[in-house]
Amino acid sequence: MAKLFITLASLSGMFAVIVGAFGAHGLRDRLDPYYMAIYQTGVQYHFYHALALLAVGIIALHQPQTALLKSAGWLFLLGTVIFSGSLYLLAMTGVKWLGAVTPLGGLAFIAGWGCLAAVGWKMLN
Repeated sequence: MAKLFITLASLSGMFAVIVGAFGAHGLRDRLDPYYMAIYQTGVQYHFYHALALLAVGIIALHQPQTALLKSAGWLFLLGTVIFSGSLYLLAMTGVKWLGAVTPLGGLAFIAGWGCLAAVGWKMLN
């Protein structure tokens, strides 16, 4: 499990750099400030949760595999795809209904952090 989540975290971080650079250089003159801000929010949360995935992988090196830790990792990955992905698409296409999908990714992030908190609580008891 550690190998999987460290690899996924690294790939997610790499992709965050790619989409961030694309936004900064390729979309700078194509998106108005409103949509650029939406895109940048996607990039920020993408980076935060690449690091969260890395934390899951590192914790997995030192803790036995638990359903909560595994759930945290998958929820962070799912949240990144739904939350950041919907914001990237919304910013580039202007399709407004994508904004209704974004909170589902946010819920996945919240659930992932809750699972990670429970793992931490159990580790320290």
